[in-house]
Order: sequence, then C-alpha cells, then structure tokens
Amino acid sequence: MKAYAISKPFETALLEIEEPVPGPTDVVLDVKYLGLCGSDLNSYRGLMPFVTYPRIPGHEISGIITDKGKAVPASLEIGVKATVSPYTHCGVCPACRQGRVNACEFNQTLGVQSDGALTEKIAVSYEKIHSCNNLSLKELALVEPLSVGYHGVNRGRVTETDKVLVIGCGTIGIGAICGAFRKGATVIAADVDDAKLGMAKKFGAAYAVNSKTTDLKVFIAEFTQNEGVDVVVEAVGATATFEVALELVAFAGRVVTIGYSKQPAQIETQINVRKELDILGSRNALRVFPSVISMFERKERPFTDIITQIYAFDKTPDAFADWDKNPGKVSKILIEL
Repeated sequence: MKAYAISKPFETALLEIEEPVPGPTDVVLDVKYLGLCGSDLNSYRGLMPFVTYPRIPGHEISGIITDKGKAVPASLEIGVKATVSPYTHCGVCPACRQGRVNACEFNQTLGVQSDGALTEKIAVSYEKIHSCNNLSLKELALVEPLSVGYHGVNRGRVTETDKVLVIGCGTIGIGAICGAFRKGATVIAADVDDAKLGMAKKFGAAYAVNSKTTDLKVFIAEFTQNEGVDVVVEAVGATATFEVALELVAFAGRVVTIGYSKQPAQIETQINVRKELDILGSRNALRVFPSVISMFERKERPFTDIITQIYAFDKTPDAFADWDKNPGKVSKILIEL
C-alpha cells in the first residue's frame, strides 16, 4: 500500500509499504482523512528534534474499522467510524505513575517518534480507538488537535469566574477557546491575523484582539482594570508571546504553555515570584477525547470551518510546500485518502 514520508527536510517521498496485520488487541483503520499538525510542518522544515528521517507523518486521524484482532471487544465493530489517540505510555515513569500518561517520558506519538498515518491503512491498539458514527469523517479528524487545546484549559483549572486570554488562534488555540467557553469563562483571543480572530469569535471568544494593530497590554489593562487576566493560554510557541503571558496574567494567576519555542525564553523571576504564578506546561491530551467528541455531537460550533484546505492524497507534497510558504494563513489542512 502507499504512504508518504518526509524523506529529509523539505522533501517528501511516495513509499510502498506492507499492509498492517492486526495483532490480538489491534484494530485496523482504513484511513480517510489525515490532519496535518504544526509538528508535521516542523518535521518537514527539519525543526522537530524528536524526528528522524524518513518519517511517515500524521496523528490527526479519521477512518473506518476494517479488521481487528481476536481480543478486541465486540463493541468495536467492523465498519464503524473512529479516530485515534496517537500517544503511547510506558506505565512506569514518574508521569505515568501519577496517572498523567499524556506526559509519559517515553511517549512515542504517531508521526513524530514513530511512523504515522499518512498511509492507506494503520493498525493501532483498540485502547487508542474512539469510535463514533454520529460524526463525519472530517469532524473525527479534528478531534485530536482540539483535544490538545481543551486539555490545556484543564491544566489551567479554568472556571466560570475566570478571564482567560488565549494567545494564538490556530487549531490548538481554538480548542482552548472552546474548552474555556464551555467552562463559562470570559475568553479574550489574541492573534495577528484577522481571519483567525474571526474564527475565534465563532468558537466562543467574547473579544478578539489583533496585537499587530492594537496594543494588547493596554487592552488587557483596560479590560481588567489593571488587574490582569486569571489565566493565559500560550498557543503560539514563541519567546515573545511567552514573556507577554507572564506580564498580562494577574497576581496568583496561571500561565499554560502549549506551544514551545525553538529558542529559550526569558523568565522574569521577579514577576514570577511577586505574582506567585503557576506556570504550567501542557502536553498532548489526557482523558478529554470523549468531552470533545460530545462537543462535536451537540453541534455546538461550526467545527469544520477550521479546515483551511483539503488536498488529495497524491497532492501531499503540494500540501507541505504550500503550508511552508504561507503558514500564517493556515488553520488546518486535511489530506483525503
């Protein structure tokens, strides 16, 4: 069967690989849509430290169950639509022992540390499968990236009384906006692209601030009467936005970092100590796939509006090249298999 790999930075290659054979606890998915993640773009650019080449990318998956092993529960029937939790965990590292398996020291995310789903079929453990015939295959491909942002809101312990600033309105940021809105918080979205800010408003942001044309610090000071917001979710992954997050959060506030910068960021220790901040990393997603699927099932938001463009499988090289040229204009690219 066919698969696309990133063979080296800025190059993709069409491969012929063997079809997967399910083990006793495995499910085989006929992949229908594959979402490209920022980590895939970084792999394409040679900027992902966890990736070796060649690497088959892809961990935002939708598909149909076509085969399964003998030990797979009967509830996972052939023909059912599904998505995949693409992370692994060892069960014995410090994070796993605390039940925070999303932060496993030895995690092997599909498409990053191990080959992913940019291929016609994939076999995964049934424990990683989330089936749902109520959603479209396009919607199912969006569950994982929205779950990452949703998990970040859980890390920030967001409540209905909080004012939450989400910096960065890509797909991860949209997931954080959805999660914060569902918890009853007042959400301020910040980005440098008006189209993404318009999307943020669709997904629950009460305020949308273009930080290129509006001074975000002044806006937050006026909005909070100089107190600062209760929670900042940083979903860009830049040193500047991380440093701004520390400035704009209130005393005793929480800063959640989902994006990670390629360069070290400066932490102003005086700010951190005086404010007694909780600075929280947020990695992958933990036990939120059902909540996000429920959000989709209730049609709470126009979720497929996140999709910027869909490319046919044989146009995968174009998808990476186009995204590399215009990254700021992309919310989500899907590959249709």
